[in-house]
Amino acid sequence: MVNETMKKSKLIVALDVDTFEQARGLIDQLKNDVDIFKVGSQLFTACGPVVVRYILAQQKEVFLDLKFHDIPNTVANAVTSAINLGSKMHDVLDDNQQPLEANKGLLLCTLHTLGGQEMMEYAARAAVKQAQTIGVTKTLLVGITVLTSDAKTDNIRDLVLQRASLAKKSGLDGVVASSQEAAMIRSEFGDDFVIVTPGIRPQGADVGDQKRVATPFDAVRAGSDFLVVGRPIVKAEHPAQAAQQILQQIEQAQQAQ
Repeated sequence: MVNETMKKSKLIVALDVDTFEQARGLIDQLKNDVDIFKVGSQLFTACGPVVVRYILAQQKEVFLDLKFHDIPNTVANAVTSAINLGSKMHDVLDDNQQPLEANKGLLLCTLHTLGGQEMMEYAARAAVKQAQTIGVTKTLLVGITVLTSDAKTDNIRDLVLQRASLAKKSGLDGVVASSQEAAMIRSEFGDDFVIVTPGIRPQGADVGDQKRVATPFDAVRAGSDFLVVGRPIVKAEHPAQAAQQILQQIEQAQQAQ
């Protein structure tokens, strides 16, 4: 169930960069404005768990976006390992080489709904069990419905609804979906079902390889809980200023509701 602090839409900055040094530089620039950072395949492959633990050590939240998709037992073990990143396995050092303890769990973790009900059920049980074992807040598991880079087709709404329904039935906390399906998902599954929306682009921004995009204002109005923004912030000349502008748009949308 979503707690009270998650009722307002929140910004997630996607750290889609090549190195730990680049990620740390962005975190340092954005930490006064941004509370949640996404670690995806690009950055995790480059530097592994250290970046996750560094973010946690800065008292920020982590969205681990590795889109697990494998046989049920393998995915359950992967989820367990992901949640273990919130335990104290070693010290993370700050710029002065002083230890900073990572002592809380991940906020969000993704897996593919295409993996099927059994896979998602295994993952959901593993998430609950491991969070209790190491004493951290349970990570919210969200299922990928249809990637926002996929072109829109006539049956995409039916696909998203079907996969969201399976995710909920399997015990997941929510889904990843474009804002174009967010209102439908919110109406169907209620306020406690988490909706994470990537493909967020401020008005006039380059959409890049995304096919189904939305402005922050539109995504909030559609019912998205978390808005994932990468390039418009990460590639901006002044990332903190870009993040502040998006946060202002989110606040405007919330006030208009």
